[in-house]
Amino acid sequence: MITYELMLIINPQVSDAEAAEIVEKAKKILTDEKAEILNEDRLGRKKFSHPIGKNRDGFYVYMKVKAAPGSVKNINHNLKLQESILRAMMLKTVLEPVKKA
Repeated sequence: MITYELMLIINPQVSDAEAAEIVEKAKKILTDEKAEILNEDRLGRKKFSHPIGKNRDGFYVYMKVKAAPGSVKNINHNLKLQESILRAMMLKTVLEPVKKA
């Protein structure tokens, strides 16, 4: 199992309750692929530097996940199929070695 960081951007036109439901669907997609959610942080609504489609802002959700390398492709595919998710990006976490003083 490798640690990954997942960033979701949810359509700003959905309500807070719907956004919470979308996050729960994303969690279900992760757990269906045998991934373990280590940390979740809902960053709230943020403005984009450039529009995505016709949207100028979106709800950001950050998750730290442990998953098998083979399941990442399926997770990304299933997240991108969700209509309310504007962007989904999953990156491998790189740990920097500790420097001795």
